[in-house]
Amino acid sequence: MDTPAPTPKRALPFTEEALKALDLAIAEFGCQAGTVHLVSEGVLVLAASRNIPEFVLGLVSVVPVGKGIAGLAAERREAVSLCNLQTDTSGQARPNAKATGMEGSVAVPAIDRAGVLRGVVGIAKAEAYDWSDAEKARLMELAAGLAQVVAGE
Repeated sequence: MDTPAPTPKRALPFTEEALKALDLAIAEFGCQAGTVHLVSEGVLVLAASRNIPEFVLGLVSVVPVGKGIAGLAAERREAVSLCNLQTDTSGQARPNAKATGMEGSVAVPAIDRAGVLRGVVGIAKAEAYDWSDAEKARLMELAAGLAQVVAGE
């Protein structure tokens, strides 16, 4: 049985910047939904979202590193993508992720220039989609920009 991650004790800064980065990524890649989690007290804390059902938001408000698509992207420090979240059997996605109704999803770590993990940006399309290496690299660039803001640079 999974144990819930601890809830960080302080309000998360940079939510406005996270939302701007998310909106940019959603628009650039023609996606319908997404989230940004930022690292706080050793876990990923939801900082921004678009078009994620309310009950799912409660389930992904705090994500342990290594759990689900966002947690795996943070742990591996590389993009994690699924062509079809609805039919995935790889075990990378947590069961509640299907409740988003999205299919083609990708999450990338937000790593600053010093190599520090600052968060994860995840976006998804309503249809099945294979993310190219070039698209994943571009999304990582956008996420790195957010990481630099979080790092104070």
